[in-house]
Amino acid sequence: MTAKIVTHKERKIVLGNFISLTTLQSISYILPIVVLPYLIRVIGIEKFGLIAFAQSLVQYFMILTDYGFSLSATRTIALIEEHKKKISALFSTVMTVKLIFAAISLLALCAILYLVPRFRDNWIVYILCFGTVVGSTLFPVWFFQGKEKMSYIAVVNVISGITYAICIFIFIKGPEDYLLVPLLGSLLSIISGILGLYIAFKKFRLEFILQKYADIKKELKTGWDIFISILAVNAYTTSRVFAVGLLTNNVLTGYYSLAEKIANIIQTFPMDSFTRAVYPRISNVFAKNKQRAVAIMYQIQDGITLGFVISLPIAFFLAPWIISLACGVAYKEVVFALRLLLAAVFFVGANNFKVQFLLVCGKQDLYAKIHIAAALTGLPLIFILINQFSYVGAALATVFTEAGVFILTSLIVEKLAKKISRK
Repeated sequence: MTAKIVTHKERKIVLGNFISLTTLQSISYILPIVVLPYLIRVIGIEKFGLIAFAQSLVQYFMILTDYGFSLSATRTIALIEEHKKKISALFSTVMTVKLIFAAISLLALCAILYLVPRFRDNWIVYILCFGTVVGSTLFPVWFFQGKEKMSYIAVVNVISGITYAICIFIFIKGPEDYLLVPLLGSLLSIISGILGLYIAFKKFRLEFILQKYADIKKELKTGWDIFISILAVNAYTTSRVFAVGLLTNNVLTGYYSLAEKIANIIQTFPMDSFTRAVYPRISNVFAKNKQRAVAIMYQIQDGITLGFVISLPIAFFLAPWIISLACGVAYKEVVFALRLLLAAVFFVGANNFKVQFLLVCGKQDLYAKIHIAAALTGLPLIFILINQFSYVGAALATVFTEAGVFILTSLIVEKLAKKISRK
């Protein structure tokens, strides 16, 4: 981004939000590095794998309760700006939908636990993990992002993360304490959600307004394409750990989950903070000057891609040291899976802001089609390759799928950018 296409005020707003989100991400990533070796040593890789498997199931319910509002409602809030009545109405509608979906999710989980023996045997682990769904439902991250006040997200989550780490060291003393891991995570998630709501109502003077069915239906329709897209994305992302758990065992699930957690850190830090900070701002820019928004998009994406070209080879060679630092032991299975996943990390990084730009342009349908196509090919590929190559198959499927998404998105965005530039 340069001064020619970005004003000083815009740079200041984005930088402030980037610093807040990066601080949050830094704490979020440092804490697991501190906690993971202790946790694996104390409860064992098998129990760790069981909890990871339960969290992967619960993640589907988090997707449902989010319903794409993290993108659709964020964009709407950013465009509404300071209209208090409209903001309160939108906030009330979104929270109503999220709470309804949370209730549906709990009923669905209970049905799964009752009907499926594989899940019923460890039902309490899944119930304890479900608290994170409640917490994410309550915490209005989408609202703070839309208002470009990410510092509130950072403060609440940093406090919660530090408290969680301290509690792990205090209360987890042996394998028999493994149930406290999801319990502590859920309790702190719910407390964070309640605190986030309090800040939103207090600082922005929001009012909860009972919404008509027509308003709720309208918001559901607005978020539908994004929801389907996110559901499709998670069909071939979240499903990897879940599929490994279904087709192998808790130990191998633990190995793959560790590799994926570390790959996700490399993939999202600090890229995710930056793109989330820029998203509401570039949505405003696009509404006023489409050509300028396209120029900013390309500059951001080129910078992100260059960063990965430099950092990923370093991560490849340092993989054994990274695993040893994060896990306490340089498990060869985790090192191998991580090195494979780094190829997928490159494709995601080289594509991240381009695919997000489709939402900025209001092309939710194209965004959805790309990820539906990826899900339709990627999900079967995950199960086929895991069946053939065990946990390594999940990493291979990830690389192939993300490469396909990268190629498809690049072609679509290039065509869209040319069309905008001609206007």
